[in-house]
Amino acid sequence: MNLSPLHITFAIYILGMVGIGFAAWYNTRSFDDYILGGRSLGSFVTAMSAGASDMSGWLLLGLPGALYAAGLSETWIAIGLVIGAWCNWRYVAAPLRLYTERCNNALTLPDYFTHRFDDRSRLLRVISALVILVFFAVYCASGIVAGARLFESVFDVPYAQALWWGAAATILYTLVGGFLAVSWTDTVQASLMIFALVLTPLVVIKVSGGFDHSLVLIAQVDPQRLHWIGAGGWLAVISSMGWGLGYFGQPHILARFMAAESPRTIPAARRIGMTWMVLCLAGAIAVGFFGIAYFSAHGDQQARMAGNPERVFIALATLLFNPWIAGILLSAILAAIMSTLSCQLLVCSSALTEDFYKGFLRPSAGQRELVWIGRLAVLLIAVLAIWMAENPDSRVLGLVSYAWAGFGAAFGPVVLFSLLWKRITRNGALAGIVVGAVTVIVWKQLDTGLYEMIPGVLLASAAIVVASLFDAPPSPQTQAIFDAVHDDLRNAH
Repeated sequence: MNLSPLHITFAIYILGMVGIGFAAWYNTRSFDDYILGGRSLGSFVTAMSAGASDMSGWLLLGLPGALYAAGLSETWIAIGLVIGAWCNWRYVAAPLRLYTERCNNALTLPDYFTHRFDDRSRLLRVISALVILVFFAVYCASGIVAGARLFESVFDVPYAQALWWGAAATILYTLVGGFLAVSWTDTVQASLMIFALVLTPLVVIKVSGGFDHSLVLIAQVDPQRLHWIGAGGWLAVISSMGWGLGYFGQPHILARFMAAESPRTIPAARRIGMTWMVLCLAGAIAVGFFGIAYFSAHGDQQARMAGNPERVFIALATLLFNPWIAGILLSAILAAIMSTLSCQLLVCSSALTEDFYKGFLRPSAGQRELVWIGRLAVLLIAVLAIWMAENPDSRVLGLVSYAWAGFGAAFGPVVLFSLLWKRITRNGALAGIVVGAVTVIVWKQLDTGLYEMIPGVLLASAAIVVASLFDAPPSPQTQAIFDAVHDDLRNAH
């Protein structure tokens, strides 16, 4: 294979990320460092890491592909996400940071639930850790698929081979450097993603003849793509907006809040993170939407899409830019994939290590032992995700939507109620997790047209309230911690 400037740029980027992983190795001395970076993240790194871990390969593949295929009606996903992300930063970030520290310095979401509800049976820990492993296996598979699509396009290799190439670098730096490597690389990757998503749509619009002419071209292809309400009607709008409900239950995003240096860093992080998010989503929408105009005017180049709308960003980057710049832009896709996949692998690792290995098998395990068990867990989950991603017909957005709904419904209501309602009990939390997860799995099979997140969140919330009110009140100690956290929040403001 002859190395082009695009290949060289790609290789430099990958080597840089792996290098950061080895640098983080030297700053990882305990399992706390490996899983949460010693709770040392400042505002900027917290914001960029939360954003990058949130916006996976779907941001540059799935979302532009949806806009290219259906038009403006798919924009409601982004609107719902912006609202949900802002509420997550505003109402969850600081309370969760304080609560996890007071709850025996909880390092994982199952650990937090166990101590928040004083669950001595450890059933909450087991159930929530199992939910994490099931849905993150699907989520990690979506990242592997996205990486395979990218390597398939850039290096012209078969999908089966691209699977392993796409996963190798991410697995390596996560395995070696843990949370610090993931957070530091996220900051670089988030910067690369915003560069790609601001530059690319501007060039696409210019080459397509300007904004007004692009709209004319899109109308000629299909006038329906200019409408905000698509063929699915308001039910589709509600389903798309429902994506925003998922933020409150995503373990890889909540881990960034838990790792913040202090609650006082959260407001600045929120402003940085939301600005980054709005610009990136707007860019992704514009790439897919105005890509319709570009390929309408250049029909001979549509072969670059290979019949898959999720390749629209890849096709535009390679067609419109110098190979060196194209290499940087395509590295942004890899950045989005690597940033989220690495966070997901780390959360799965923490669930296996902290919640199963230390929680049940080796309560007395030392810090060095836990770090190495965590690394082994990363490897095991990665291999499982690669196996699940073997189907070349897999769609990134479909896999992400299922996993996102699973976490949003299973954990989102429990997280919110645990932070905002003193009366919630251990049985209420357990009912919420089980009902939310089961509803998503069952509703997915019904094909009603309504996104499974929405009934999942509603039924889980109802289960929490009913089970808690029929249960004995929480212990005085549990209620005292709730009051102390909210006193700290008032003092912080």
